[in-house]
Formats: sequence, structure tokens, C-alpha cells
Amino acid sequence: MFYIIGLGLSDERDVTVRGLEAIKKCSRVYLEAYTSILMVQKDRLYSSKTLFRKEAFYGKELILADRDTVETQSDEILHNADKEDGKGEMNLIISATTHTDIVLRARALKIPTRVIHNASIMNAVGACGLQLYNFGQTVSLVFFTETWKPDSFYDRIKENADLGLHTLVLLDIKVKEQSDENLARGRKIYEPPRYMSIPLAVSQLIEIESLRNTGTLDPEKTLAIGLSRVGGGDEDQRIVAGSLKELLEHPKEAYGEPLHSLIIVGKRLHHLEVEYAEEFAINRDTWRAIAKDVYGCALE
Repeated sequence: MFYIIGLGLSDERDVTVRGLEAIKKCSRVYLEAYTSILMVQKDRLYSSKTLFRKEAFYGKELILADRDTVETQSDEILHNADKEDGKGEMNLIISATTHTDIVLRARALKIPTRVIHNASIMNAVGACGLQLYNFGQTVSLVFFTETWKPDSFYDRIKENADLGLHTLVLLDIKVKEQSDENLARGRKIYEPPRYMSIPLAVSQLIEIESLRNTGTLDPEKTLAIGLSRVGGGDEDQRIVAGSLKELLEHPKEAYGEPLHSLIIVGKRLHHLEVEYAEEFAINRDTWRAIAKDVYGCALE
């Protein structure tokens, strides 16, 4: 049996009872750290000392599955999964091509598979007050380089905007990445982890808007909401709302620790959404003024 088990949004306690039961049955457990990260260190989940004292939360040794493991060593992950009592890969729900691919590989090998779902950023964004059924396509935003600035995301955001729908923008994660030079020379030397921040994401959006010039991401007229560590509780979770210009100029430390996400607010904006998200606004008067005058939202 091959399990894909959602771990939730924050720390080790977010796993479901059903998920924890499956983990404890598995003979090998991989912690997938490519498409997302858990907000705790690996030794919080398992260490030889805590396991000896029966204090390890999962009670299993974890094999860290980075990008290279997930993309090039799937055969090793699936090895004997049809014969062993169980094997699990843990992290998020099947929301990425990475997860779909490994399930398809398991099916091709006639390995029984089971998915145990959990919360993810795809539904937890409702914490900001925007209604989930008013969201359109989700897009990803990668780190720009001097020579590579892909802008296909802009077309998806514009399509959503033309329908009045909100857009969830997932921000890039760089973990165990190699520089171009090290990659070309075949050297297994990795760059420090990088996590895209909300200000950087906004600056990249504005840069592409200056090239496309459709007004879809007008810095002064487009409302947006930045989120970090959603589900992490009052001590970790941050939600900041405002125009793109306000988010860009807001102090970086106000957004908290990664992971960060960004929402571009669509014109089909309900007054209850405005009032709920106003609690997180950098400037409440500006937030309401843009919602009323630019978005046409009926406010008292």
C-alpha cells in the first residue's frame, strides 16, 4: 500500500487521526519537502532520543524527500510498496503535478494507493475573509533572474480579473537548489534556502504590469492581501491587506516568517468580504475607498 498523507498547515499536531494511524503502519515514511515545508524542524517529528522515550510525535524515522528525490528517485520510493505493510509520502493534498505523477507511477505498477487529505493553503486562504467560491485560477510566481522573467502568470490573473474573481498567488520556494555554475560543472553544492516574500512578489507583479500595461495590476487601484504561516495561530499567522502599492511599501518584518502567499482581489467583491478583510488593512480608509470607488462595492 502506498499512502499520500496530508500533514496540514503548521506543525506536527495538524496531522489528522486517520493520517497518524496510517503513518504508524508504514514501514518507510518520506517527508516531502519540495512543494512545501512544515513549520517545524525534522527533529520535532522524530529523533532517536525522543523515540527511545516514546515522545516522538509520529513514532517513525523520516526520510527527507527533496526535489531530487521526488523527481528522479520515485522508483526507490515505490520499491516494494505493493508487498510491504505500508509506505507513505507525507506533506500536502494532491494539489501539485509532483503528487499526481507519483500516484500515476504507483498505479502503473499495480500498487494500491490511498490519499488521506488535510487542510492546505488552497482552502485556508478563507482566513482573510474572502469567499472561496469567488476565487478563479491559482497561479505560481517564481523568482525572477536577470535573464529569466516568465510572465505567463499574468494572463491567468487577467482572465480571473476579467471575470471579477480573486487570484491566489503561490510564491516560490527554493530548497536544495544549485547555481547555474555548479549545475553545469556537476558539483553537488547547494544554495541556501530561499522563500519568496510578499514585497518581492508584489514588485515582480508590478514589473510585469509596467510591460503589459493593461491596468490589471495597477499598483494604486488593485487590492491585495498578503498571508504568512496561515494556520500557525496568533503567534505566527499574519494577514495584511491593502493596495499593491501599500503592500510593497509596508515594512518587510510585518509579514512574518515564510511561507508567504498573496491574493489579488477581484472586482466581484462582496461588502462582507470588504468588511471582514478591513480588520487586516494597512489603512482602513484607503481599503474602503478603493473597494467602493474602483471596485464598485456597495458600502454604507
